[in-house]
Amino acid sequence: MQASKGKLYLIPTTLGDTPPLEVLPISIKKTIEDVSIFIVENEKSARRFIKKISPKKSQPDLEIFLLNKFTQPIELPEFLEPCLKGKSVGLLSEAGCPGVADPGADVIKLAHEKDIQVVPLVGPSSILLAMMSSGLNGQSFTFNGYLPIDKNERKKEIKHLERLSFDKNQSQIFIETPYRNNKLLEDICTTVSGDTNVCIACDITLPSEYIKTLPARVWSKKKVDLHKRPTIFIIHKS
Repeated sequence: MQASKGKLYLIPTTLGDTPPLEVLPISIKKTIEDVSIFIVENEKSARRFIKKISPKKSQPDLEIFLLNKFTQPIELPEFLEPCLKGKSVGLLSEAGCPGVADPGADVIKLAHEKDIQVVPLVGPSSILLAMMSSGLNGQSFTFNGYLPIDKNERKKEIKHLERLSFDKNQSQIFIETPYRNNKLLEDICTTVSGDTNVCIACDITLPSEYIKTLPARVWSKKKVDLHKRPTIFIIHKS
C-alpha cells in the first residue's frame, strides 16, 4: 500500500526583527515544530528564525534545501521528494509570505503537478498590509514588482502606472531596492500630477513603522528618510 504524501507548508516569516509570535499565529509555531525539512532562501537566517520559534528543536536534525537565484530548475524536484515519501516540507520565506514577491512559486507549481497538497499559512504580507492601510482602492489593485533602474525608463513607467490608475480606477503598487527608496520617491514626485495620491508604507509591523498617504505635491515638500528601510509604494490618480 502506497504511503500518503506529505504536505508542502507555505510558512511566512516576520518582515523585520520583530518577536515572531507578536505578528505570527500559533499555527506557524505548530508547523515549525512538526516539520524538519525546509526549503529556504538563506540557511543562516532560516535556522535563526526556526530557533526563535522553537528553541528546543534540534538544529542538527534539520534538512535544508536552498532556493535562491543560484538554484537551477533541475534541482527543484529533489526538494519535493520527501513529500512523495510521506514527509511534509516547509517552504520558508525570508520575509513575509512565500511565493508573493518572494521565491517559491516554481516549487509550489511543481507541488501541484505532483498532486502534493499545498497548505498556505497566515502571516504578514507587506503588500496587503500596505494596501489595507493606504485608504486607496482595495477593490482593484496591481502589484508591479520593481520598476526599471534606468532613470528615464523608470519615470516613463511611473507615468504609465499613473495613467493606468486613472483609466482603471486601480491602485498601483511597486517596490524598490531599499537603498534607492529616496531616489524613487523623488522621481515619483517629479513625474506624477500634484494631486495623485502616493502611499508610503515603510517598516511595516516594526516599531519604526511609518504609513502615510498624501498627494504628490505634499510629499515633494515633506522630509522623510526611507534609506535602507523596506518600503511599499502605492500611487492612485482619481
